[in-house]
Amino acid sequence: MSKLELINIHKSFGERKVCSGINLTVNDGEMVCLIGASGSGKSTLLRCMNLLEEIDEGEILLNGEDISLPGLDPQQIRQQIGIVFQSYNLFPHMNALENVMLAPRRTHKRSKDELRPEIEELFKRFGLADRMLNYPDQLSGGQQQRVAVIRALAMKPKIMLFDEITSALDPELVAEVLDVLRQLHREGMTMVLATHEMSFAKELADKVCFLDAGEILEEGPPEAIFSNPKQTRTQAFLKSVL
Repeated sequence: MSKLELINIHKSFGERKVCSGINLTVNDGEMVCLIGASGSGKSTLLRCMNLLEEIDEGEILLNGEDISLPGLDPQQIRQQIGIVFQSYNLFPHMNALENVMLAPRRTHKRSKDELRPEIEELFKRFGLADRMLNYPDQLSGGQQQRVAVIRALAMKPKIMLFDEITSALDPELVAEVLDVLRQLHREGMTMVLATHEMSFAKELADKVCFLDAGEILEEGPPEAIFSNPKQTRTQAFLKSVL
């Protein structure tokens, strides 16, 4: 069953067309990896999915309902479609627990005492139970990125979007963040990732989409995209990164 469907999505910034007629279906519990060179439209497409960017044309369907219609409250949509970026964006004057609690307290009007047990459980699940009271500058990059993931999950989204979340990390820290994604996939979270981690996409993705110049040139299961790409542009990109 499709959870999220993009139909003929167009997005431009001035004269520059960033998404050009993109169609994509993300099924319930599926991990979809977006690959492609920098500037191919991956990040903008993710931002369109949870309405951080307004589309110029097309439809975005969440559980069959068009969430791109004018007049809808984007904040309500974003509670269902969480997003994590490559920069952690943690508040430096708040410890990890306070950073995670902030949004659900404000949005869901829940008290600290009510939230704390379930948020502590999230920290425990992702190996940070002993780091909850640490401030961002006391955490490694990988730990900060895991806190950013926990912060998004605390809103109880139905879909998670990840925008190159390992790009800013030292190589030795990448593995611990990818392990978080593996765990979420095992638990059945519906996810869309823009990633440069080709081995990870090959290992875990249910579907891989190759973007070039704002279009999905090729999509399919990872074994087809990585072992037998049809498009010349896909072949050239994979040759340059593998």
